[in-house]
Amino acid sequence: MRKKIPGVITDLLYPRRCPVCDRAVRPFGGLACETCTQGFAYVREPYCLKCGKELSEETEEYCKDCMRRRHLFDSGRALYGYKSAADSIYRFKYKGRQEYGAYYAACMESKLGKWILTCKPDALIPVPIHESKKRIRGYNQAQVLAEELGWRMNIPVETDLVRRIRKTAPMKDLPLSERQNNLKRAFKICRNDVKLSTAIIVDDIYTTGSTIDAMSYELRRAGVRRIYFVALAIGNGI
Repeated sequence: MRKKIPGVITDLLYPRRCPVCDRAVRPFGGLACETCTQGFAYVREPYCLKCGKELSEETEEYCKDCMRRRHLFDSGRALYGYKSAADSIYRFKYKGRQEYGAYYAACMESKLGKWILTCKPDALIPVPIHESKKRIRGYNQAQVLAEELGWRMNIPVETDLVRRIRKTAPMKDLPLSERQNNLKRAFKICRNDVKLSTAIIVDDIYTTGSTIDAMSYELRRAGVRRIYFVALAIGNGI
């Protein structure tokens, strides 16, 4: 209730924007327009047992990327196919539409909640962005998503455990081999004693898994035994 009251007041003064159409949500009080709730394509079975990417054949167990590469995380799931949600995620990430996070988290709880609880996470860990980017953007979209999801599912969120210490090039502009090199020593654990057994990394987009692998490497070095991820959207990767 304490969270809802300020939210209602804010919505009255600054009407919430629909994550799909970006207009003021109708009817008032919702997280998205009633006519827009089918606007994004959810990842459907069959999906890759490792990264959660949608597969074209029911006989397949892993996507081509996961068959070629050894990932450092245990497994992961994503909510949307990237193409269907790309414009929305761009606004969420770069245009200040932090309110989208509440809708995304509600959909994650609905579609991925059972899987998340099966993982029995001690905490959600958002992928951090470099401080220089955060100053320009004003927020970290992965942290917004993780905090909304953690609030809904009553899971602790660790926002200060991992820090991004290198300002890396945009991943979308790099081939796979350079993505891996780009993220070497990009993250740092900020505590000497990490008391987590199981963690779920939260990010906005999963493509090849290079970012999740780089974070998983540092978390495993710190003693985290089981590492999963959830992503808002997943791309084609290789």
